[in-house]
Amino acid sequence: MELHFLFFVAVGFFAQLIDGALGMAYGVSSNSFLLSIGIPPSAASASVHMAECVTTAVSGAAHWRQGNINWYLIKRLVIPGMLGGIVGAYVLTSIDGNAIKPFISGYLLLMGIVILLKALSKNHVHSDVKTHLISLGLFGGFFDAVGGGGWGPIVTTTLVARGNSPRYAIGSVNFSEFFVTFAQSLTFLLALGMLHTWKIILGLLAGGVLAAPLAAVAARKLPHRLLMGMVGVLIIALSVRTLVISLW
Repeated sequence: MELHFLFFVAVGFFAQLIDGALGMAYGVSSNSFLLSIGIPPSAASASVHMAECVTTAVSGAAHWRQGNINWYLIKRLVIPGMLGGIVGAYVLTSIDGNAIKPFISGYLLLMGIVILLKALSKNHVHSDVKTHLISLGLFGGFFDAVGGGGWGPIVTTTLVARGNSPRYAIGSVNFSEFFVTFAQSLTFLLALGMLHTWKIILGLLAGGVLAAPLAAVAARKLPHRLLMGMVGVLIIALSVRTLVISLW
């Protein structure tokens, strides 16, 4: 039992390190690990969302202290993201979220390629494009709930692909994610009831809290082009993996 708990701590640590530094993939990476050891999908998803309520709060606070925050982005992402997440959580109770994963993965794969090309461009300029943020928040929150993860990949990927600074996109999306995750978790609890997976939740929490400050420093210190390249490669790899699994 103790070994299992330590495994959950390790999963939470690495998932939050990736998410906090690159602004994405906590849900995707942690769910993948949990499913690989036989945790039922519903229990894994519920545990990850509950744990994220704390890890995203710690991560958001860490990014705030590191100065990785753009309040303009946050103000226009939080409310739409929460609304989209609430609707998505209810929809998930009546349809199979896996059915739309290939479409999301295809979109993310395209965004990952765009980001990687921008990272390789010698004349890349950050223009801080701020259009369509409300629709982006709605879209990201909805598919994050329905697909079991995706707020970071969808919102961060789109912001960076549009030319926003990776540092501020990552920090702002992480900060906003707490509110989106809280709304989703509350909706899931009201719709599905409490799942008894406290050992998984506590393990993910412990690992995530340990990793959050380190991830915020990494996001601040890494060069923008390097960080953008890492985001592009990560999202391409995750999208291809999801596509293969979904279409197999």
